[in-house]
Amino acid sequence: DISEFGGPEEARRITAQIHGALDAIAAIPRFVIASVSGYALGGGCELALACDYRIAGPRAVFGQPEILLGIIPGGGGTQRLAGQVGASRAKELCLTGRQVPAEEAHRIGLADELVEGDPMERSLVLAAEVSRGALTAQALTKRAIDEGVSTSLAEALALEQQVFVEVFSTEDSQIGVASFLEHGPGKAQFTGR
Repeated sequence: DISEFGGPEEARRITAQIHGALDAIAAIPRFVIASVSGYALGGGCELALACDYRIAGPRAVFGQPEILLGIIPGGGGTQRLAGQVGASRAKELCLTGRQVPAEEAHRIGLADELVEGDPMERSLVLAAEVSRGALTAQALTKRAIDEGVSTSLAEALALEQQVFVEVFSTEDSQIGVASFLEHGPGKAQFTGR
């Protein structure tokens, strides 16, 4: 709520709360999907960026218009947006406050998928598909990717090796390998352990 921005002390409190909430969403050890059917501006865009995947409907609009108020994104928008669309594009969007329609958002990588109808329908289908998978392996994969992108390639590869070894201590890895050998790929019934 823009009316809560009074000065530096309020800004410090608000940005800490926003970062805490969005960092918690980003840290969920599951595939977090944002379904965007309308405006995702300012904090709404930052919320979508904290998710792992964004599905946009035809009327979705993304943007970081804070500059038009004489302020900057305070919920991770400068950093997560740059990570998603690159530094140059993030600067253009943050420095102009330009709103990005769904088709362009998809083209520049701000939206991962563009659907013609209700994005919630596609989001639920994808969520159901992913939820049938090996949940611990998914969490370890997400951790390797999220931690790896902010480090050197050598450190990221070492992390990948570490979680690769770790995943073999799960029940799902045993189920998955046995199912593949007996029935081929994609037939395993995972337990989530």
